[in-house]
Amino acid sequence: MANQDDSFIREVNEELRSEQVKAVWTRFGSIIIGIAILIVLGTIGKVGYEYWHETSASKSGDEFLAALTLSRENKTDEAIAALTALEKDGYGAYPVLAKMRAATLQAQKGDVAGAVQVFSDISKDGSLPQAMRDAARIRAAYLLVDTGTYEQVSAEVELLAVPANGLRHSAREVLGLSAYKAGDMAKAKTWFQQIADDQETPRNLANRAQMLLDLITASGKAA
Repeated sequence: MANQDDSFIREVNEELRSEQVKAVWTRFGSIIIGIAILIVLGTIGKVGYEYWHETSASKSGDEFLAALTLSRENKTDEAIAALTALEKDGYGAYPVLAKMRAATLQAQKGDVAGAVQVFSDISKDGSLPQAMRDAARIRAAYLLVDTGTYEQVSAEVELLAVPANGLRHSAREVLGLSAYKAGDMAKAKTWFQQIADDQETPRNLANRAQMLLDLITASGKAA
């Protein structure tokens, strides 16, 4: 008798569960289907976006490399045209990289002032990563060594010549070169000495700094 009661209770429970499922489905079935469709569409959208992202980045990367090849082949005008197109239609960081490379070619063609302005504008663009903005500052400063004043170079990069900054070595070098060119040997020596004393300075840069320190010492012009 107990077994029959247990069996009856199980059947009743199963029936109740079945009725509950039917009731839930009747009431919420369309919503459940809608959610399922959204999940599927979301998955399709995610996969589609990832494909588009990878394809766009790959296409822009190929175009950037092609422009660099044109530059190496001394096809400067063609390279600038390709880079300008990439500035407008490129994906991710490639438009800015293209702009920076085009500015370098612009300087090589003689328009140094225009190139400096491009790099300066990039360095002031708050929408860009700080590392890219700092790199633009360094590039502008190197161009200004030959065409500008020490004050102009300092305005671009002296804020980077601090111990915690990853670009401090290049910033110190360009400041030292600018001071050296301006005839301020004491200031040049200070910057080159900071490079030589920094244990994290890349070897090639440290060697250049030491060579210039030796020249300054030999000149007897440093205080």
